[in-house]
Amino acid sequence: MLKRKIESYLEDYLKSDSNKMLILAGARQIGKSYIIRHVGKKLFPNYVEINMAEDSYGQRNFANAKTLDDFYLNLSIVAGNKLKNKHNTLVFIDEIQTYDHLLTMVKFLKQDDRYTYIASGSLLGITLKETPSLPIGSVIIKNMYPLDFEEFLWANGVGEDAIATIESKIDQRESLSESLHTKMMDLFKKYLLVGGMPDAVNSFVSKKNIVEVREIQQEIHHLYRLDAARYEQENQRKLKIQRIFEMIPSNLENKKKRVMAAKIEGKKDARMGDYSDEFEYLISAGIALQVQAVSKPSYPIIENSGKNLLKLYLNDVGIFTGILYQNQIQAIMNNIGSVNLGSVYEAVVAQELAAHGFRLCYYDNKKMGEVDFLIDDTDNLSVTPIEVKSGKDYYVHSALSNIIKVKEYNIKQAFVLNNDREIRIKNGITYLPIYSVMFLKKNKIQRLILE
Repeated sequence: MLKRKIESYLEDYLKSDSNKMLILAGARQIGKSYIIRHVGKKLFPNYVEINMAEDSYGQRNFANAKTLDDFYLNLSIVAGNKLKNKHNTLVFIDEIQTYDHLLTMVKFLKQDDRYTYIASGSLLGITLKETPSLPIGSVIIKNMYPLDFEEFLWANGVGEDAIATIESKIDQRESLSESLHTKMMDLFKKYLLVGGMPDAVNSFVSKKNIVEVREIQQEIHHLYRLDAARYEQENQRKLKIQRIFEMIPSNLENKKKRVMAAKIEGKKDARMGDYSDEFEYLISAGIALQVQAVSKPSYPIIENSGKNLLKLYLNDVGIFTGILYQNQIQAIMNNIGSVNLGSVYEAVVAQELAAHGFRLCYYDNKKMGEVDFLIDDTDNLSVTPIEVKSGKDYYVHSALSNIIKVKEYNIKQAFVLNNDREIRIKNGITYLPIYSVMFLKKNKIQRLILE
């Protein structure tokens, strides 16, 4: 099975006797049910799983189970003699968002404390926003994402000791050997092709067949297109949501990469605010990643993210490259001068940073220019700018050079992620190999800066 970082988090939660129910949130097909099932069966002799989406299509046993007695009655019908007590029985409520009254019931299930519970939801963000009776303080929402690059390395046989060695070298600003760098770049480019959807990764690891990988990605992308307006009742709004989703790849191929309101419906006077609900729908569904514009690169970023400019990325880089290049792998695996991988590199960095828990923002200023990403450096009460370069001109970054000179911003460090093997520090900017993004984590920013 694929090793996932979230496994240890789930184990810790299930052993903690928490008075809150953990709900694992995220888009469909990223492995939420699989990892909960794996951990649950390992820790509990009595494991009960109920898929509420399947229930809604079938007998609808839980559709009207709006009291604890109703819930337990239907649970006993499904589980039979597997229901024992809290310490040896885990009840996994899959796709809990299917019935919003179950979200309201969470508090009472935990108070009753009859069994141990865990839940997941694939369009949870949307349902939560429409469930005013959700008991605040009764749930823990944990976001899950497709496999990040480190998890992809594990799947392809790269051991944790090897990764730790590479991490240590990069932390100490020691460039990798030519052979090791070449190997890492090869795996990184394969990650750009395959992405992090578990089915796609498993197919690649077992068969190394890009055609089959692309077929899996196309199916997931089609599923996401349908999900893009799955719970929206208004047909006109459904079309707008789907239109915005379909525009994401073409937007990223433009120079500015941001969403242009006028192009959504062809209305010249359209404004971004006209589609704020549609953007929120896609982001809450987990199928799109938002990167908000910031005009002032100072800590905390959230206080400066008021600009009404937005970039949207697909949640998986493999799906993105499948749309752009289909079965043609040479565009990524070989350094073809006519192919600009800028949008692909930005997409994978967005995916990595999101998986590592960072809020995604970029710097946009008419006078200074644009920087691809900004992340908070909590320990230094500062921000860390990140520029992503896919070509040989990675030393050209006027906006980045400009903002680190402004004392008011208190920028302690800046990174340029690129294809080069050598790690260099020049004028306050650290040039790192692109695969180093796997080591940019919230609890490491301080260490990366100090060393």
